[in-house]
Amino acid sequence: MSGLSKSQRQRMIADWLRDHRVGSQEEVVARLSLAGVAATQATVSRDLDELGAAKVRRDGSIRYVIPGQADPGHAAAKLDRLLAEWVDAIVPAGNLLVLKTSPGSANLVADAIDAAGLADVAGTIAGDDTIFVALADGTNANAAAERLLARRNGMDPRPAQSVGPDGD
Repeated sequence: MSGLSKSQRQRMIADWLRDHRVGSQEEVVARLSLAGVAATQATVSRDLDELGAAKVRRDGSIRYVIPGQADPGHAAAKLDRLLAEWVDAIVPAGNLLVLKTSPGSANLVADAIDAAGLADVAGTIAGDDTIFVALADGTNANAAAERLLARRNGMDPRPAQSVGPDGD
């Protein structure tokens, strides 16, 4: 089974993370080895990164989870931390927000914004040090910027107001 493709190996890893408590990269390497797949810790590290796996504490133990498995509180806390550490400016621009980050960190912050599932956000596009945040229909850019600034500053953001189909 050692002739497994990268995508097949990653699919195996994702299935294990969904179905079992996997707490370390070494455990993934051992599971792959038992399945007849040779992989180094460095390969597994890259695979986990590409799968978007994150370590979380659940039921008193630390384990890897893949996107969609992490609880919303974890995604929100991660977003708040990354906004505080890496975002230098949040500027409303029409139906977009432009976030300025430290060089090389825009993708990390954009991924966290997407994972947090914010009601205001339709999606993100990240470069090296700039993120364009496309806002959901009916979202006021200034209010959305204020909510992200509040999160960045460690304050509880006001929840986004529901917007009806007519923008009311």
